Amino acid sequence: MQNPEPKKKFGLIVVLTGNGKGKTSSALGMALRAVGHKLHVCIIQFMKGDIYSGEIDGLKWLAPLVEFHQSGKGVCAIQGNPIPYHEHRASAQCAIGQAREEIHSGRFDIVILDEINNALQLALVDLPQVLELLDTKPPDLQLVLTGRDAHPKVCARAHTVTEMLEVKHASLDGIEPQPGIDY
Repeated sequence: MQNPEPKKKFGLIVVLTGNGKGKTSSALGMALRAVGHKLHVCIIQFMKGDIYSGEIDGLKWLAPLVEFHQSGKGVCAIQGNPIPYHEHRASAQCAIGQAREEIHSGRFDIVILDEINNALQLALVDLPQVLELLDTKPPDLQLVLTGRDAHPKVCARAHTVTEMLEVKHASLDGIEPQPGIDY
């Protein structure tokens, strides 16, 4: 099977946003594809730290080509999350510092910042911090940002923006989240 290489390697900024399901799943699909090319991937989750998902254990199988870091304290601003806002913000600030470090480490071909758009929308991270990551990333690094409510200035700097649109969701019919599909 032929594996064509691009004439020039170019590091894209990809934004996966919208209210529909599949933003993180799409980013993880990119990670899986990257492993097939023996590329190194770093995934930093900004918000999902208190929720188990099969991706947590599944990504372990992709090591050492994939590094996975959960830095969130759960989904901020969701009813029932007992963690104070300042702790969510402190956690997200640690994640933005780690993102800066990993982006410039030279160890990765792709860095995925999962739920960073939500973190920005909730003011857990600041727009200048996110724009600095985009503006200073190495030219050949692929950078993927996921989460609802992507900021227009982030989208303007991106090379590819995909908006997931929810047409129908099983939860509206009272069906509980299913392992392997929803988590």
